[in-house]
Amino acid sequence: MGYQQGLSGLSASSNDLDVIGNNIANANTIGFKQSTAEFADLYANTIATSVNNQIGIGTQLSGVQQDFTQGTFKTTGQALNVAINGTGFYQMSNNGALTYSRNGVFQLDKNGYITNSQGLQLMGYGANANGVINSAQTVPIQVPTTNIAPIATQSITAQLNLNSQDTVPTVTPFSATNSSTYNYSTSIQAYDSLGGSQQVNMYFVKTAANAWDVYSGPASGTISKVGSVGFSSAGTLTSTTATAPATSPSTGLLNFTIPTTDGSTTPQPLTLNLTGSTQYGGKDGVTNLSQDGFATGELTNFSIGADGTISGTYSNGRTQALGQIVLANFNDPNGLQNLGNNEFGETAASGVPQISAPGSTNHGTLTGGAVENSNVDLTSQLVDLITAQRNYQANAQTIKTQQAVDQALISL
Repeated sequence: MGYQQGLSGLSASSNDLDVIGNNIANANTIGFKQSTAEFADLYANTIATSVNNQIGIGTQLSGVQQDFTQGTFKTTGQALNVAINGTGFYQMSNNGALTYSRNGVFQLDKNGYITNSQGLQLMGYGANANGVINSAQTVPIQVPTTNIAPIATQSITAQLNLNSQDTVPTVTPFSATNSSTYNYSTSIQAYDSLGGSQQVNMYFVKTAANAWDVYSGPASGTISKVGSVGFSSAGTLTSTTATAPATSPSTGLLNFTIPTTDGSTTPQPLTLNLTGSTQYGGKDGVTNLSQDGFATGELTNFSIGADGTISGTYSNGRTQALGQIVLANFNDPNGLQNLGNNEFGETAASGVPQISAPGSTNHGTLTGGAVENSNVDLTSQLVDLITAQRNYQANAQTIKTQQAVDQALISL
């Protein structure tokens, strides 16, 4: 009887239409992967049937195959929009229950955790207060809202040129308030262990040909001689001699201390690095002036790198790692269970998740400030929709024809 074959065909065509319709409905769903309905034929299970006389009894849905090919990227400029380039899934935590997704639209919740629109927390590697990432285990990634700790200045780098044609000052007793007692001065802000800042002044006094004295100290305190430097006839720095209690561990370096009054470590040790300074017949001036300390800072912005590292930018100019997004791979992604809301669940068929940082082994990389569009090809889906419709009509015609045959038989 053709009814069974026709009915199975109608059911199969209806399933096909459902799958195609779901693809079309999710053409604009971020991270969505289109599916294809797959079918298998049906035969009666008899023992003695000749292989030459087997007549099929219809078709059945054998599975729905998901297409995990790459979708196109759309740039959004949002710091917490992330797209996966290649294989892998984001690992999400729903109160400890882990799910997996390709939807990289995230935001911060009130506690600083990175979540999706359903409130699931993004998993990754955490970072300590110094920005060191701990890859031992995955945890919900939390962006710290507290100020970053200050870093006390330890070294001041001052590369400068001291004019070889400068004359020795006629007034010999040095005074920071009398510019006629020195040839050149410069200054820089230094930070203490609490993030407090004070200006450190440096003065250079020519004492003879190729010989200079160096004075330094806080702008609000005592300026004292910390040493002297010598230059060769070619204008290069050749010697450094410290004035006690300052020390000179090597040429170009002068170690000294300055007092602090805000409760931070005192006295504060500093190293003045003059390496690379010259004495040429040109104007006195600085070619490089820097220090290695930082004040405390507030988080002003953050970005996500290709390896998943979340880097925070602070108001004090520092950049520090806040955590790292991980990706999960599966031996058989088609074995994952669709949970809705762009979430997948692990199953025995999918295998266990293989967790690693983006860009390692067979894991894809990340693109920050972008999202991955649905990989649904609307043109092909609309063609498939027409085909599925024709298949449905043809199976309906099979039933109609069988009905006409039955009516002719009844009419005999």
